[in-house]
Amino acid sequence: MRTVLMVAEKPSLAQSIAKILSRGNMSSRKGLNGACSVHEYTGSFIGQSAHFKMTSVCGHVMTLDFIGKYNSWDKVDPAELFSKAPTEKKEANPKLTMVKFLQVEGRGCDCIVLWLDCDKEGENICFEVLDAVVPVMNKPRGTERTIYRAKFSSITDTDICNAMNHLGEPNRNEALSVDARQELDLRIGCAFTRFQTKYFQGKYGNLDSSLISFGPCQTPTLGFCVERHDKIQSFKPETYWVLQAKVNPEKENSLTLDWDRVRVFDREVAQMFLNITKMAKEAKVESVSKKEKVKQRPLALNTVEMLRVASAALGMGPQHAMQIAERLYTQGYISYPRTETTHYPENFDLKGCLRQQANNPYWAETVKALLSEGINRPRKGHDAGDHPPITPMRAATEAELGGDGWRLYEYITRHFIATVSADCKYLQTTISFSIGPERFTCVGKVVTSPGFTEIMPWHSIPLEESLPHCEKGDLFPIGEIKLLEKQTSPPDYLTEAELITLMEKHGIGTDASIPVHINNICQRNYVTVESGRRLKPTNLGIVLVHGYYKIDAELVLPTIRSAVEKQLNLIALGKANYHQVLEHTLDIFKRKFHYFVDSIAGMDELMEVSFSPLAATGKPLSRCGKCHRFMKYIQAKPSRLHCSHCDDTYSLPQNGTIKLYKELRCPLDDFELVLWSSGSRGKSYPLCPYCYNHPPFRDMKKGMGCNECTHPTCQHSLSMLGIGQCVECENGVLVLDSTSGPKWKMACNKCNVIVHFFENAHKVRVSPETCDLCEAALVDVDFNKAKSPLPGDETQHSGCVFCDPVFQDLVELKHAAMRHPMHRGGQGKRQGRGRGKGRRPGGRLNPKKPKDKMAALAAYFV
Repeated sequence: MRTVLMVAEKPSLAQSIAKILSRGNMSSRKGLNGACSVHEYTGSFIGQSAHFKMTSVCGHVMTLDFIGKYNSWDKVDPAELFSKAPTEKKEANPKLTMVKFLQVEGRGCDCIVLWLDCDKEGENICFEVLDAVVPVMNKPRGTERTIYRAKFSSITDTDICNAMNHLGEPNRNEALSVDARQELDLRIGCAFTRFQTKYFQGKYGNLDSSLISFGPCQTPTLGFCVERHDKIQSFKPETYWVLQAKVNPEKENSLTLDWDRVRVFDREVAQMFLNITKMAKEAKVESVSKKEKVKQRPLALNTVEMLRVASAALGMGPQHAMQIAERLYTQGYISYPRTETTHYPENFDLKGCLRQQANNPYWAETVKALLSEGINRPRKGHDAGDHPPITPMRAATEAELGGDGWRLYEYITRHFIATVSADCKYLQTTISFSIGPERFTCVGKVVTSPGFTEIMPWHSIPLEESLPHCEKGDLFPIGEIKLLEKQTSPPDYLTEAELITLMEKHGIGTDASIPVHINNICQRNYVTVESGRRLKPTNLGIVLVHGYYKIDAELVLPTIRSAVEKQLNLIALGKANYHQVLEHTLDIFKRKFHYFVDSIAGMDELMEVSFSPLAATGKPLSRCGKCHRFMKYIQAKPSRLHCSHCDDTYSLPQNGTIKLYKELRCPLDDFELVLWSSGSRGKSYPLCPYCYNHPPFRDMKKGMGCNECTHPTCQHSLSMLGIGQCVECENGVLVLDSTSGPKWKMACNKCNVIVHFFENAHKVRVSPETCDLCEAALVDVDFNKAKSPLPGDETQHSGCVFCDPVFQDLVELKHAAMRHPMHRGGQGKRQGRGRGKGRRPGGRLNPKKPKDKMAALAAYFV
């Protein structure tokens, strides 16, 4: 019996697909990485019985990066990143050990079926999976085919079974176009970002962004926002005048007429027209025309239109909307949400999709009427040759999807029903009047057939007052004629919906990457999202764009990136050579980079006007160990210390507070220590600004505080305050936080584990002795007599935090409250465990019978 390995893009998709193909008759188990499951069943494959193993990856298996030494900002000239710096594929998430997992499951398999998402990124992941799996699969006999690709657009029984019966091959060209985009974005983005970040953060203290990033797509996206800002700033309002007339066809109602000249910008001319028309006593009907007009139903829904509506009507950011759409797709509620197509293929089962919606109380009546009267063929849209338009694939309720999930699903469903509904028809009546020599018009609309506007009421024709019945030559008394003074108004800031339209029009990014680029300019503090989801550029965003315009406008204009996107599409179609496109584009940007570096003074002049130099920013905090003068603490991102006398800047841990640590000094360099804290419920540790940036010992890395310092005698070091191995992570050491009294705690110097102990103790010290059982350092605790929890009213006790029965009820494990989800305590791996290589109490071999409270808690949390 042959063994067939099948791989999907996400664990939830693997489960859904396996359920459909096995008809629910499958066994499931967890994979070795814990994140992915393996679903097994038997069936037939190309006419032979086979054992199927269905599993998944979690997005990209590999990511592109420079090799080790080129990741150092300090040692590498950014210009080298364009050609000299070699790149390598690394595991995208090393913790998932995805390559090892795929090899374990793929070993001994005869065939592989790739169920990755059917877009360019999906094709790229196909080849990442093949690189991992093919070497360990059974060798094919002769010319036997072993690699298959499933093409599908939704997670429905019909679509999945159809894909299984019509297996194709993965597309190497589409995968190469993604590789090219990744390499271009990495090399160009890193070179410009590293140069401008180091240059400007070394000079200015209040930029309030930890990274001054450049991206071939991100920067033109920001350019659109700043271009609109500039139009608003340079706008000069003009006064104009409008003639408004009202006639009274019937005694009760009056009718407001629109002037055919619309408006005039000269006050005296406007006054003249007013005087002429005031001479007339009656308005004469010059013509009456009636026309039947049609408001077309919408085109089928593609990604860009969905993101536009989500932002403009539902108030959801593009990134958030895309995440919800992906969730709805993996759960089988909608078809694949990344598509540029607005045209349904001829064989698409429109009625089948519509029948699914026949019982929903919100639109059941409309759907049943369409099914009985017959549906309209959707309008002919654009066929990009990727996936069908976004379509609801099964019925859902608000209770099932909840909140934003339901709101997006409801819009997608209403849009789909509208595409197969009739157009909206209405009768438009236009009456033309003359008052003296001037012409005025009045327009009225009456809906004759609402069509698709029943299901999309926000598109309906607004109800207007009905026009009086009249004929040419009729006279009506004039109610009033007046002159209205108005002013032209500036455009508003771009909405996300307008920005998405501009990006699509100019070919910036793809339907999949547009939300990412918009999210990036918000994250980098280049724009802020105002009410109505309008994007207002910050000072930093404005200065950067103006600087690019001053030096080289092509860096910010959409033209060059649009041309690159076209070349990448040609690679995907097999019409352009991958290496030639890469070489040519990098050569252009390398020349631009050198010119940018030579001309940076132009941008710097603009920066000087808007931002303060480092020396003038921040507040004095701690003394420099070289000149013994005060260094200034700059709070704006990225927070750092700057000594204006030595002209040195020292980076600090981010996302927390920094204060002076008791005016104590580092024994190595005489710098005053500072204390970093993530808040009262989080962790805190002291650090020496100089050692944090220039590690003093070989086994230390940049970015380590005193809780990871291996100095043998310093009272703040890991050697003196380390208690034992962390109860959760592999490489961490629990270190006493000597500033935490009277609510004493020890915290892991790698992960966010905190152990609270000995509340209200007067003193807690780490003893030189170690525990005989677990080799952790012993702790000396001194309580006040009135508050001592020790037996027999004792005030002092020395013992092991993990093993001593006296301490058992005084210890509590928690997780630190971090200010930022991305925060990690330290960097780098060290093998030293501090004093006494404290082991996890109870050992790892027997988690069922923990020796004490710490082990019980550890077993629970793990």
